[in-house]
Amino acid sequence: MGTISIIILVVLAAVLGTMITVDIVKAKRANVKYHWKQCIAGYVMMAPAITLAFVFVLLPILFSLGYSFTDYHLLYPNDIHFVGFDNFKTLFNEIGNHGELYNAILNTLKFVVFVVPLQIGLALVLALFTSRKKPGVKVFKVCFFAPVVISLTVTSFLWLQILAPTESGMLNSFLSVFGIGPIDFLGDPETAMIWIVIMSAWQGCGYQMLIFSSGLTNIRDDLYEAASLDGAGAWDKFVNITLPGLKSTLLYITITVFVGACRVMIQPMLMTGYKMHTVTLSYYMYEMGYGSYLVGLSAAVALLMTIVIGIVTFIQRKVLKGD
Repeated sequence: MGTISIIILVVLAAVLGTMITVDIVKAKRANVKYHWKQCIAGYVMMAPAITLAFVFVLLPILFSLGYSFTDYHLLYPNDIHFVGFDNFKTLFNEIGNHGELYNAILNTLKFVVFVVPLQIGLALVLALFTSRKKPGVKVFKVCFFAPVVISLTVTSFLWLQILAPTESGMLNSFLSVFGIGPIDFLGDPETAMIWIVIMSAWQGCGYQMLIFSSGLTNIRDDLYEAASLDGAGAWDKFVNITLPGLKSTLLYITITVFVGACRVMIQPMLMTGYKMHTVTLSYYMYEMGYGSYLVGLSAAVALLMTIVIGIVTFIQRKVLKGD
């Protein structure tokens, strides 16, 4: 591993050297004096960021890519063999046999399909509500954003108390007034993922609300005034002015929420544990790597997951931008 890291570092240094050489050549062709001091100062200032990106971003990506084609076992780090596409064959066989990976893909798909529109819709509604020029609106904005500040771990434990399958649970104690319950919301395969979706959308929509609010400030007020003079109603203004004005903002939020939803793991891990009705791709990948110590297989899942997310994100960008 150390040798590989040194090789990658040498390659990175060669790339930087090539970039400097290209800059010098371009400067000579344009008859522009190449200012060595300014350029060296610039590269020195970039060095900490480049080093951190190399150690914590580039190296893990490259190692993960390489491990996906090996039989790397966490307990035997010095006994690694190249196995080609065997890990991917194992994964596709498990999908075909409706095994754990099949359930993980299905649950992740359910989560993404439900949480992305729900979270974006809630964020847009809250942004429209808090963007009104009314007294006390800023207080609501702070309240709506507060769940974002709380970590997912704390939020998950909070909702565990709310959804506790006993009469002491907050929701069950409320339902008991009407003679209902107690209900095991997270133990029921039909409702567990629904509650995880609701909790996740509630916890994350405050952040997107702020981004939407920022986008709303860029829409000119005279457009709404002109629409009012033409007799346009609130819905017409929303469809013809607000949504087009938020097009670039909506693109960014959709992509970020989608990518975040595909990586869901903390919520099912803490709220239900490793159950077939709530296990997700990231959770499955974690269990393969740190539970079963099959790092090679876990890396193969990560590679496939990255490819799929990249393709879907590219399609989203093309569709929403209208290119």
